[in-house]
Amino acid sequence: MNPVLNRRSFLGQSTALASVVSLVEGGSDAQAAAAAPPEGVPTVAAQVPPLLKDVPLAPPDKQPPDLNLPVLPAKRMGWAVVGLGSLALEEILPAFARCETSRLVALVSGHRDKAEIVAKAYGVNPKSIYGYDNYDQLASNPEVDVVYIVLPNSMHAEYTIRAHKAGKHVLCEKPMAVSLEEAERMMNAAKQASRKLMIAYRLHYEPLNRKVMDLCAEKAFGAIKSFSSSNCQNVKAPNIRLSGELGGGPLGDVGVYSINAARYVIGEEPVEVTAIRRQPSEDPRFREVLEGFAFTLRYPSGVLAHCDCSFGSAESRRYVVHCAKGVVEMNPAFSYRGLRLFVTDGETGKGTAKMSELLITQVDHFAKEMDAFSKCIIEDQEPRTPGEMGIKDMKIIRAIEEAARRGETVQV
Repeated sequence: MNPVLNRRSFLGQSTALASVVSLVEGGSDAQAAAAAPPEGVPTVAAQVPPLLKDVPLAPPDKQPPDLNLPVLPAKRMGWAVVGLGSLALEEILPAFARCETSRLVALVSGHRDKAEIVAKAYGVNPKSIYGYDNYDQLASNPEVDVVYIVLPNSMHAEYTIRAHKAGKHVLCEKPMAVSLEEAERMMNAAKQASRKLMIAYRLHYEPLNRKVMDLCAEKAFGAIKSFSSSNCQNVKAPNIRLSGELGGGPLGDVGVYSINAARYVIGEEPVEVTAIRRQPSEDPRFREVLEGFAFTLRYPSGVLAHCDCSFGSAESRRYVVHCAKGVVEMNPAFSYRGLRLFVTDGETGKGTAKMSELLITQVDHFAKEMDAFSKCIIEDQEPRTPGEMGIKDMKIIRAIEEAARRGETVQV
């Protein structure tokens, strides 16, 4: 309380306020005149809030009239996931909960008992569980619009082609296939069936990598001079990626990330490659596949991309874009979550360089990727990562393998 406010002045103000309230509640004109303050003095009534009796305590229909209800998509595509390995179980199936235009309606697995548990968990009709023996019966399931191939690399071509023959659109995990010839057959099958084929280059649908694409396209830090990337893991056996029969090996599995990132950073296709391969004889993990590759891609503008991939080293999933007036770095760049984007603006030699991190809200890569494909089908648009992009990467992979084998520069 204000120390100069004594009991007499407090009672006086209280009496004046009571008179004004009496006026608001319907007092006489005489009372109003008696309570009116001197001319030019603001009235207390102007500061009194509306009485509670005039304010409704609840909306007439028992809910607020201005609720923001979710906007439901006009149509949602039905998806069948083929292969229930760790990628499907840990990343892809949970992502459907965050999808807007995609819904899970069917499963394909060689293990019926496992598929039944998964179907029950995700509300899939048991009648929509298929094995590899009756896979082609997908053709008679009108709920299935899209088939997502999440199988070992050696099985991509066969099950993509069969899905197209069943009249379904296909999203196929990368690498597209184990050979250029297989990739071309997949693309031909899509064209013959008049269906879309998209390759699962999920980083094209992820906001931080999209930001890098924009920065490089607009030359925010000047002309691109070089690109370097490392995507290495220490893979433990047993693992299908260490099987030559199943199409394993580091180049198609993790090296393709660097190959594809170089494309969307530089905006060109390489014209030649040099490469070195590693296969240590003392490590039994690499009896069937190589441990790693180091390769350099040269582009028409003169930009060089230096890349390294491995299944036998400490983890590294990054790339760096060296520009004339700055540096763009993603580290990590290829992980499912926790990506970070850094930019350095200025000349380091003059002490004016300043590094900062660009903070962008991250998303579920798989949900965004699947929704993007569903939207392409609904609107009859070409996907951002079509089969043709997969074929281009298969050509580069073949050139890298040949350059490493011959020890020479090879044209792409």
